[in-house]
Formats: sequence, C-alpha cells, structure tokens
Amino acid sequence: MLARSQTRIATAAFLLLTFSSGAGAQEQPWRSLFDGKTLGDWKSVNFGGEGEVSVSEGAILMAQGVNLTGATYQKAPPKTNYEIRFEAKRLEGIDFFAGLTFPVEDSFCSWIVGGWGGAVVGLSSIDGKDASQNETTKYMGFDDNRWYRFRLKVTPEKIAGWIDDKLVIDQNIKDRKITTRNEVTDSQPLGFSAWQTTAAIRKIEIRDVGKNRDAKKAD
Repeated sequence: MLARSQTRIATAAFLLLTFSSGAGAQEQPWRSLFDGKTLGDWKSVNFGGEGEVSVSEGAILMAQGVNLTGATYQKAPPKTNYEIRFEAKRLEGIDFFAGLTFPVEDSFCSWIVGGWGGAVVGLSSIDGKDASQNETTKYMGFDDNRWYRFRLKVTPEKIAGWIDDKLVIDQNIKDRKITTRNEVTDSQPLGFSAWQTTAAIRKIEIRDVGKNRDAKKAD
C-alpha cells in the first residue's frame, strides 16, 4: 500500500510539473495585419516619385518607383517584446524588396533585404551606421519571383531575424543607438518599402512574445 501511494504521489508531481512547464512555454497566437483582399489598415506612402500600391493575388503589391515605394500600417504596433512574420518576393528591379521599418522601444529601425544592388541584408541603423556598414551586414542572393519567408523578433536586449528559418540577424542592442535612415521616416511606426523595385508582401502577422521570455537566446 505504501509503495502504491508513493507511486501515485510521484505521478501527480510529474504531471503537475509537466503542466506548469508547458503553460510557461505556451506561444502567443499570431494576429493577422493584412487580409489579402484590401489594403485595410495599410496606406501608400507619399515618398515622392513612388509607384502604385495595390492588392493583387493576396499580396500588397508595391510597384517600382523613381526611388521608394511603400505601405505603412495605420495602427499602433507593440514597441518591444514582439515578433512579426511575412512573406515577400521581388518581381522586378535590383535593389531591396523587403524593407521593414519597425518599432524598437521609443525608436525605430529598418531591416533591409537585398539592398545596395540586390545583396545586402542588415539593420539600418546601429550607432549611426546603416545596413551596409555595421556588424549585421550580410551578403545574400535573392531570386526574382520567389517567395521568401521572414520573421523578426524584437526585445529590449536583442533584434533577431530569420529568412526561410535561417537566423541571419542576431544583434545585441542594449546600450546601442537604434535609428532609421531619413528616407524611410514616413514608414514609421511599421511599414514596408522597396527601392526602385517592384515587390509583393503577404501573410503579415504579429504576436507578443512576453517579458518573461529569454530575450538573450534567439529561438
């Protein structure tokens, strides 16, 4: 009887521990920011010389302009402890097709993909240095008419970014100056832009990651 009682206690303790661990690690649900049918809360940015912004085949289509074309979200996004994911492809042009400007606490930053002639990936700006000049700078090739998956995670300590599930940005931002270039000021607080390039963006979603998560370890 004693052995059976001890077994029941051990089993109950194990189940309680398992439940508690699972609850703590539970992911927050993703929230859609674009329905694939209308621009909705997204608005074309008057950069000057911009191409047309429309919805086509379930995506926000940013037509090639003289310089920048973009769409900015009209509601207030989280400032930190969040993730955003989306898919993007370049249809025409040779420069960045997925320029995401996003909040970082009380400032903003941009994730540039395919900039400076089509290959630079990085954050603009860190301590005044843009995506082609700081420690996040990488060189990657991108095919036209191919959808790429992107995910960005922002916490008070770090900005992490994935392309097709590969970690390409893993930047400590504590005690660093985070800003954007002047050209994309109108993309704040949250917006997409493309430079002399036609681009499509779809499946835009966001979620909270919670202050209790380990922000020092990119997951």
